[in-house]
Amino acid sequence: MKYLILIFFLTISFQSSTIAQEKNQGDLFLSLLEERSSSEIDNTLSDIQRKWKDGFAVMAIETISLSRDPKIVSELVRMLKDQEGLQEAGNFNELFSWLWRSDEKLTSDYASFKAQLYGLVDTKFTDYFEGHQDERTIRFDEIRWGGVRQDGIPPLRDPKMISAKEADYLGEKDVVFGIEVNDDVRAYPKRILAWHEMFVDEVGGEKLAGVYCTLCGTVILFKTEHEGVHHEIGTSGFLYRSNKLMYDKATQSLWNTMQGIPVVGPLVDKGIKLEHLSVVTTTWGEWKKRHPNTKVLSLETGYQRDYSEGVAYKSYFATNRLMFNTPFNDQRLSNKAEVLALRFDEVPGKQLAISVEFLAKNPVYQDELSQTKFVVFTDGSGANRVYERGLISFKYFDGNTSVTDESGTTWTLTESKLIAETGEVLERLPYHRAFWFGWLAAFPDTELVK
Repeated sequence: MKYLILIFFLTISFQSSTIAQEKNQGDLFLSLLEERSSSEIDNTLSDIQRKWKDGFAVMAIETISLSRDPKIVSELVRMLKDQEGLQEAGNFNELFSWLWRSDEKLTSDYASFKAQLYGLVDTKFTDYFEGHQDERTIRFDEIRWGGVRQDGIPPLRDPKMISAKEADYLGEKDVVFGIEVNDDVRAYPKRILAWHEMFVDEVGGEKLAGVYCTLCGTVILFKTEHEGVHHEIGTSGFLYRSNKLMYDKATQSLWNTMQGIPVVGPLVDKGIKLEHLSVVTTTWGEWKKRHPNTKVLSLETGYQRDYSEGVAYKSYFATNRLMFNTPFNDQRLSNKAEVLALRFDEVPGKQLAISVEFLAKNPVYQDELSQTKFVVFTDGSGANRVYERGLISFKYFDGNTSVTDESGTTWTLTESKLIAETGEVLERLPYHRAFWFGWLAAFPDTELVK
């Protein structure tokens, strides 16, 4: 019996030692970023090479991303080649592309490593990851730092709005994102919003957040209240598949911007999904003509920026190149070709992308997504509006507010619905635009019309 007890305690001791060692593996990489002597760094690099195992690759890559020591970088790259078979390492996008071609491999202390690593940049980052390795719905190694601190791209909270007549800084062809909520009509110029990537406000009695991911070309309008709980969201500083991740101030959970759901942290799997509303991408001239009483963002944002048209992200928007890559590469459209992005709550798992260029040539386009029949009207500015259509087919749109169905009935187009001369009403459906690569990254199985 004594021998059995001794064996039992030795086994527990061995297991505890193994767990402790497992938990401290990330410390090897973190220590490379400390102020240390050359010999200490050499010893740590030797330890990493000797102890190399599954899960070290992503920690090596992320350590490289923050290291300023050429020797550390070159040695870690060498290990990736020797231990993992890495062929080329020209830039970080290539490193991550190589990593994502295999299944996710993480050590048990990876979340703690990631928390401490990026905590060196912003202490607020630690709460995103520490203790949440099992509270997630996405690959941890696909969460990349975007180069800014939490809210480093500052959201506009309760921004100052002015009348259309006061907005003399806007040109007729300047791009705006237009919304209408309970008869409250507003325009958010791209030239301002691109510098802030989010506005948080109350519009038409609803608490809303308009989230602009400049990298993937999406402006999505969310109701920030879900089942009586208001989620105060902001910009996390991190990306998932080149799409910004939001965070909520109460729990520091990370949220998927495309879907409006928590993907890392305490709110994961709590059944939370923010309702998204429609956003019209159009010109100031066209929006103002339709809505002369619209409100519009003031230049008085509280920040000093060059809000001239086309300045923000000018070089990024001008090319097909990506700043942050994704695991997918689909050449049916160019990376930054704009698509009208459709997904309806009643048909989860089904998504549709329609080329904006295609819609410009087909101002009345009718289709269905699963059992939801819809129609898209596109005006001369290129703005798209989507409505349910039931069993009705439409044949003509005057480019303004009048549409005609195949029976000859005239309908009036508004921002919230289609109203027939007979009194029948068809509701508007939620949608937004996106760059093709960004929508595909979020929904790889999306259908495409082009």
